Amino acid sequence: MADSRIIGFLGRAISHEFSAAQQYLAQARLTALWGLESESAGFRKDADEEMGHADMLLTRMLFHGATPGGTHLAPVRLGRSLADLLLHDRELELDAVRLYEEAMTYCRRRRAEDDAQLFERILNDELEHVREIDARLAAMDNRSRSRG
Repeated sequence: MADSRIIGFLGRAISHEFSAAQQYLAQARLTALWGLESESAGFRKDADEEMGHADMLLTRMLFHGATPGGTHLAPVRLGRSLADLLLHDRELELDAVRLYEEAMTYCRRRRAEDDAQLFERILNDELEHVREIDARLAAMDNRSRSRG
């Protein structure tokens, strides 16, 4: 019988990944409207990555014999500038980091190594995404300082 807490982590993670994909798709459309085609393409790439995570999580849930239920999607958070969008994305990614760290730790304690490895893999992707966002924000800050 599947561990109900692991199933719960998988369900929360799926909801998070769908929420993130929705946010990145909305940001892709918004930045396209602003004429920021490169940023728009980057947000579409981010959405695809989040959907890939959701696919892996759904596969694992089905492996456990659980049926993915309805997900609760977080509201999309937009802004008036690219920096605003990135700050919201950073918050979203840090929420994911906390979720995956907790899930991985629990799975390791339960000796559910396959689940722990999945959560760790996605955790590492999310940590890399936070680093990328931080680098983009720092570059934007440096450009604004050099102009000022």
